[in-house]
Amino acid sequence: MGERTNQSADTLQRRGLMFILSSPSGAGKTTLSRMLLEADPAIKLSVSATTRPPRPGEIDGVHYHFVSPERFQEMIEADDFYEWAEVFGHRYGTPKGMIRAALKEGQDFLFDIDWQGTQQLYQKDQQDVVRVFILPPSIEELHRRLRARATDSEEVIAARMERARAEISHWDGYDYVIINDDVEVCFAKVRAILEAERMKRQRQTGLIPFVRHLMG
Repeated sequence: MGERTNQSADTLQRRGLMFILSSPSGAGKTTLSRMLLEADPAIKLSVSATTRPPRPGEIDGVHYHFVSPERFQEMIEADDFYEWAEVFGHRYGTPKGMIRAALKEGQDFLFDIDWQGTQQLYQKDQQDVVRVFILPPSIEELHRRLRARATDSEEVIAARMERARAEISHWDGYDYVIINDDVEVCFAKVRAILEAERMKRQRQTGLIPFVRHLMG
């Protein structure tokens, strides 16, 4: 027998991926993201850079990379963001450098971003991006879930419903679309997509030396 490769066939080196979960508010994206991070230690949440000051309990590098507006502007000019946006007077962005280095090492990242952020990310790095969109089972159920929060006025709920309809209209800009009628069933589908995407031939960078060894 020839000498063994230093990695077994099921732990071959692979390139990481950027796994995007998007949905209208109330369709379950936040719950599914939390379930995925708890269940799968191989994926971690992408940490954004922001110009807003830390809130009590927030840790730099864990919740956000807190940077000055001047530093953020320098990063924009250096093209060091996959995507960035301004929300309520503060800027938020996905730093490119640190994510690219980790992808090369096989680290997967979860992104909880809207369709505009998804488009920007995909345009910058198509090969590493997997886009998943979560739909509610009906518009009535979405309305019921938003009302069930009981913290918002009817006016706020109506505005959220309008925004949800706008988000839903971009469903065809995603690779996978899942209807979230039952959260456990939906979560199983999300995990199946992630597992299959990890096994794509072009991501399995360790396959080339492995197959070369097989063929002698």
